[in-house]
Amino acid sequence: MARLSYKEQIQRIREDAIVEAVNRLLATKGYDAMTVDEVAAEAGVAKASLYKHFSSKEELAGAAMVRALDRALAFVDGLREKPETRAIDQLKAVARWAMSSLLAGEMPSLPSRDSSLTSSLQGNDDYTDRLLNLSNKLSIWVTQAQTRGELNPELPAEMVLYTLFARACDPVVSMLKDSGQYTDAQILDWVTTSTFDGLGLKRVP
Repeated sequence: MARLSYKEQIQRIREDAIVEAVNRLLATKGYDAMTVDEVAAEAGVAKASLYKHFSSKEELAGAAMVRALDRALAFVDGLREKPETRAIDQLKAVARWAMSSLLAGEMPSLPSRDSSLTSSLQGNDDYTDRLLNLSNKLSIWVTQAQTRGELNPELPAEMVLYTLFARACDPVVSMLKDSGQYTDAQILDWVTTSTFDGLGLKRVP
């Protein structure tokens, strides 16, 4: 692998700073409220310099979404190194990781269906490739968990997958956090339990 020149290293550092700034703003404000001016200020670069790296607000947000998927894939690949762990426990670990990232302000909020970012992401090969890769890896665990009776086999696997993705932007997590009444550990335990075991009281026969 060729070594980056000093100029290329500076460009990489600047791009990383910009993407991290976008990630923070997407996590705190959301795509619709975020502005390019705010990104430049948050990253500590001139707006003109920013446009040398990213041509639009959609491209900025797309880079942040790709970065989030890279982190998710790295976490999932780490779990896959422990094949002895039950599939249901792997899925719970993924849900807890996503919610932990949300609590830490590190998870960009997903775009609304009618957002211009949605159509932009659909044409972003880096984003769609990573999303498909992550979906395929999680789907293997979903199928295994359903086969072993750890998850309801009557639920479409696609629904289970979407439910897991929803934990990355769950308003319940944010609302409990904002109330200031509960610890992060409590929130993680409660939402994980309700996600996989439901809200009903388990009764001993």
